[in-house]
Amino acid sequence: MRILGIDPGSRVCGYGVIDLVPARGELAYVECGVLTAPEDWPMEKRLGEIARLLGDVIRELAPKLVAVEDVFSHVNARSALALAQARGMALAVVGIAGLEVASYAPSIVKKTVCGSGRAEKEQVARMVQVLIGLRTLPRADAADALAVAITHARTSRGSARMLDAIVRAR
Repeated sequence: MRILGIDPGSRVCGYGVIDLVPARGELAYVECGVLTAPEDWPMEKRLGEIARLLGDVIRELAPKLVAVEDVFSHVNARSALALAQARGMALAVVGIAGLEVASYAPSIVKKTVCGSGRAEKEQVARMVQVLIGLRTLPRADAADALAVAITHARTSRGSARMLDAIVRAR
C-alpha cells in the first residue's frame, strides 16, 4: 500500500511517500520533498500553487491513501488560521483525487516515530532517517510528512494485527 504523508503549510507544504510491504512488514521509501510558493504572493495564490503541485504529486506517485497532520493549537490565532486553511486546501486536493484520508495529531505522530509526544523537529527527522533508511537527513517539512505516513503505516499494521487476533480468538 502506498501512503502519502502531508505536512500542510501555507508557504511550505511537506510531502513524503512510503510503501507498506505487508508480506515483509517493511516500510520502503519512495520520495519526499516540499511544495512551495513565493512568500510575497497573496494567500489565495500561494494555496492555489501548492494545490496544483500537490495534485501533480498525487497523479505522479499514485498513493492509495493519504495521512495528514491535524492542526494543533497555536498561541497565535493568525498562524492557526493559516495552517487550517492550508490543511483544508490539502484535503480538498485529496478529495478531488478520490483518496481516503487519515488524520493524526502532532503528538501522536511524534510518539509513534520517536517514543515521545514532545519530541523536537530534529529528533523526528533523525528517527525518520533511521526508520526508512535515508542516507541524508530530510528537510524538516518533508521529515514531518514522512513521519505522518509512517504513523499511519504503523497504526494500520497494528490495527490489522489486533483485528486478526480478535477474529482468531472467536
